[in-house]
Amino acid sequence: MIPRLLRRRPAAVVLPLSAALALTVVGGTADGASAHRGHDGSAGRVVSTSTLPDVPLAAFSNGMLPGGVADDRGVDLGGIGSDLFPAERRGEYWTVTDRGPNGQIEIGKDKRRTFPVPGFDPAIVKVRAVGGRIQVLRTIPLTTSHGAPVTGLSNQPGRDEAPYTYDASTPLPYNPNGLDTEGIVRDRDGGFWLVDEYGPSLVHVSAKGRVLARHVPKGLRLTGADYPVVESLPAVFLERKTNRGFEGLALLPDGDLVLGLQSPLLHPDEAAGKDSRTTRLLRFSPRANRVTAEYAYRFDPVGTVEPGQTKTSELKLSALVALGGDRLLVQERTDKSARFHEVRLRRSDDILGSAWDTGARPTLEQLDDPAAAGVPVLRKRLVVDLNTVKGVPGKIEGAAVEGSSTLVLLNDNDFGMTDGPGAFDARGRLVDSGVETTLVKVRLDRPVR
Repeated sequence: MIPRLLRRRPAAVVLPLSAALALTVVGGTADGASAHRGHDGSAGRVVSTSTLPDVPLAAFSNGMLPGGVADDRGVDLGGIGSDLFPAERRGEYWTVTDRGPNGQIEIGKDKRRTFPVPGFDPAIVKVRAVGGRIQVLRTIPLTTSHGAPVTGLSNQPGRDEAPYTYDASTPLPYNPNGLDTEGIVRDRDGGFWLVDEYGPSLVHVSAKGRVLARHVPKGLRLTGADYPVVESLPAVFLERKTNRGFEGLALLPDGDLVLGLQSPLLHPDEAAGKDSRTTRLLRFSPRANRVTAEYAYRFDPVGTVEPGQTKTSELKLSALVALGGDRLLVQERTDKSARFHEVRLRRSDDILGSAWDTGARPTLEQLDDPAAAGVPVLRKRLVVDLNTVKGVPGKIEGAAVEGSSTLVLLNDNDFGMTDGPGAFDARGRLVDSGVETTLVKVRLDRPVR
């Protein structure tokens, strides 16, 4: 077999999107794998594994919005693991890409954010896992009020990273419409809600992918967007860490949404955010069109989440899954490890409008022990430690619950990209990381709902 890193698509062959999406690669299954029990959590075993076929990114993108991508630089479809939400039929799921292929290259002391395929448009992707492969069933591009692609490009100079070409040599234009989408749920009307890292923001999208409204923190002052921008979120969220905005999203049975901030705010400064283990959740009512509650969520020590890791800043909240009532699964992870906890959203834990939403010192992020300072931190219970489950890929960002005791997990493969100047060869073609988009099902020995 030819190693993946050495494979090249024949330059003379151009596949239509329908043919490209019909290609499949077979992933292994792990039925009968031995069970492993996490400390104080449920035992789990992988019962199926499916992988996404190689689909050229230009064929995928241009099949939705013709002419958007002239050169995909050898990049295949990926990044759909940013989140996962059950579709109407069992075994089918709604997923969402992030902003597209991107990386970092150091130029002197400057770390530049690269966008190798700047014409890529984030998309909602419906998939099905069958026989060891992930099939793409439907694709919905995200568009502005006038039908233009939103793109994944940075929004604002001075707040977001400056965008550059694949080799970090040439600046690209900012785009106030750009979205770095991460979480997805589908509402009862057939539309979608997404979360975004740039604002950070909550985005309401029609069934056809048109942005209906983008909810951002008060004071963001995002101008020039070709869709309604609503400053409805607490201003303190302006202090989000770069590339660490909203990452998780859940739809509660009563129709409310819960948004999860990936990392602690840089509040009041970078040092506080870097060392903090306290991030935040927001509860948003689509009916009232406003935030109705806010919660403090405390990460486990980083060495507990990833044994041997010492950098607290590596902790991230990725997935949120509604379990029923006011119960949620919350995923804590690093790029190598992940654990799921259950929390309950109680009224007594609401900190919205309190001193913790202001600039009063000490801030929530400065507290070594928030509970001791009187902060009502969400109580949590470990459900499963994925470090103890063989066969789960790294960087899990999408999660769902199937039935009462099966976790469905999807990783973000970053479109096969790595950071640094070696991400592309001398011809400007991707040197693929070899990481596949992989969906696994983990059977737990205890029900979660």
